[in-house]
Amino acid sequence: MMNPPERHELRISDAERDNVASILRDAAGDGRLDLEELDERLTAVYAAKTYGDLEPITRDLPSASSAPATPAVPLRDRIGGVPSSSLGIGILGGFERKGTWVMPETFNAVAFWGGGELDLREARFAGPQVTINAWAVMGGIEIIVPEDADVRVNGIGIMGGFDHRATGIGSSDAPRIIVNGLAFWGGVSVERKPSDAELKRRKEERKREKLERRRRRQLE
Repeated sequence: MMNPPERHELRISDAERDNVASILRDAAGDGRLDLEELDERLTAVYAAKTYGDLEPITRDLPSASSAPATPAVPLRDRIGGVPSSSLGIGILGGFERKGTWVMPETFNAVAFWGGGELDLREARFAGPQVTINAWAVMGGIEIIVPEDADVRVNGIGIMGGFDHRATGIGSSDAPRIIVNGLAFWGGVSVERKPSDAELKRRKEERKREKLERRRRRQLE
């Protein structure tokens, strides 16, 4: 019996490459990398195949990691509650589920000449694995998942687009989200994003770092 591969041997997704590229651009904007270093590292990012290839690229940058962010609370504290709805329909109109809500184990989303938004960043989950069946016909559905989630996108697009870039392994203490369905003359986007609280924290951290660099320059 073959042993499962180590994490550094696992293949990475396009979304994970884009995440590391964003870290590098932020570092260049903060003055941690010059333009030549930025160009060299971006080239290495988009040539990377595994987590092991990514890790050295950001090893010397603070708060940088090629792995998904660690959740603020354990998975057990994100599970539970009674789902209020397992269906979203946007026909010549729209629907949205966002903020604090309970994601059922199966959610069906339909957009026909309309649109819908599912934001799971602040959601609780009925189980450790949930499935979204998304059907977009001449319409669009936007799905936002926690950046630490384990995501599998299996949908297809016919004369439309079904975004697979969020597919990737998450942290061991995060929900698993499976997205199935069809986009016909329409689109289904699946995107990893940090929570609003995490975005605010990162913004404040960058602000503190800039103030600290300015103070050091004044003392030189």
